[in-house]
Order: sequence, then structure tokens, then C-alpha cells
Amino acid sequence: MIQHAEAVRRVPLNRDRVLQAAVVLADEVGLDALSMRRLAQELSVVPMALYKHVANKEELLDGMVDTLVGEIDPPTPDVPWKTAVRLRVLSARRVLLRHPWARPVIETRTNTTPAVLGYMDTFVGMFLAGGFSEDLTHHVMHAMGSRMWGFTQEVFDDAGRQGGNPKPKAAPEVQAAMAQVMAENYPNLFRIAVSAAHDDESVVGNGCDDQFEFEFALDLLLDGFERLHQRNWTSHRSEGA
Repeated sequence: MIQHAEAVRRVPLNRDRVLQAAVVLADEVGLDALSMRRLAQELSVVPMALYKHVANKEELLDGMVDTLVGEIDPPTPDVPWKTAVRLRVLSARRVLLRHPWARPVIETRTNTTPAVLGYMDTFVGMFLAGGFSEDLTHHVMHAMGSRMWGFTQEVFDDAGRQGGNPKPKAAPEVQAAMAQVMAENYPNLFRIAVSAAHDDESVVGNGCDDQFEFEFALDLLLDGFERLHQRNWTSHRSEGA
């Protein structure tokens, strides 16, 4: 252990090493337990040493998002635009599955870093390379929203996203009572809730946002974009329309 700590200290500290260590630590302990002091302990340095590379925790979180962007596969060359977009989105989703804490961090970022802008730029580029107009691509990006990062805010999302940790499941008797209340008071919601099965192992947390639901909505969007592109759709209305 002493030899390991000494070996760690001998490795020069730089921004990339700090961010990589922060990602690993968040994977292990969750976002709530991540702190500058805890990170410094993992790197065997004093907390002040970290501030030479990140100004504060917010900058640390921005950098961690940049690190995750680097894990997303680049656009696949020489394939149709729809295939390229689909592969890129699903690669982003795999990154979020590896790092469940990432979604709330991405959702709360207020600073758009060059790495994030670069990812968005290449994402736009896949549509433009597919022959989409700037006008249609603009609206496509609005429609994609957070889906370009591998997640979406679901109408039935009950996963409890704080710190990337899912809500604990209620006891069976509590679930049964809740189901009874829903059946009596919200019959339409109850009908669709009991009609669908979800694989909790394939979600970013527990709930309805499983892989099937995600890909189902993604394919609907891509098919819709394709139809608009084929129709030379434009958002500009003709005179007198």
C-alpha cells in the first residue's frame, strides 16, 4: 500500500489525470460522495494541488463531461446519414450506461465547453453531410434534444436521478397498494403500465427509459427526419399561408 501511494505521488499531476480520477471515483462512490477532498485523497495529494488544474467543483464536473465526450465513438465514415446518427447516439448511450452519474451532470451544465461544442458540431455535420438543409438541421437538433447524449426525459421517468442513483423499490405490499390506487383513480395509465414489461438491467436507473423505449423513439425521429428531407421541407412559410 505504501509503495502504491509513493508510486502514485511520483506520477506528475495534470488536468487529464485529475479528470480521469474523478470519473473513476464517481463510478465507484456516486456523484453525491464526490468531493475535491475525497478526490485529493484518491490521488494522494493535498486538496490545494487540485486547484492548479480545476478552479472548483463546477469546473471539475465540466471537465468530467468532456472526458465522457471523448469516450463517444466518432461519426462512422462512409455510411448513410441515418446509420451514422443512430450509431453515434447509441454509442453515447453506452457511455451513460457505464457512468450512471453522468446524466444529472449533463442536465445541469451551464457552461458549454469546447469539447461539448465539438461534439455538437460533428453531430450537426452528420445531417449536413446527408444533404439536409441548414433550416431542417436546426429543427432536427431541437427535436433530438438530450437524445444526442444518449438519454431522454421520459414521461414515465420515476428513476430518481439524484446523483445517478435509482430510487429503491418499494416493498411488494406497498407496490400492490399503489397499483390498487392507480387502477381505481387513473385507469388509463394503469392499463398501459401493466401492459408493458421493462428490463431494469438495460436502463440508466430503474423505470421506463429502457433500451427498447429509447431506440423506438430514436427510430421514429430518424424516420420522420428522413421523410421531411425527402420532401425538401422548410420551416419558412410561403406568402399568404
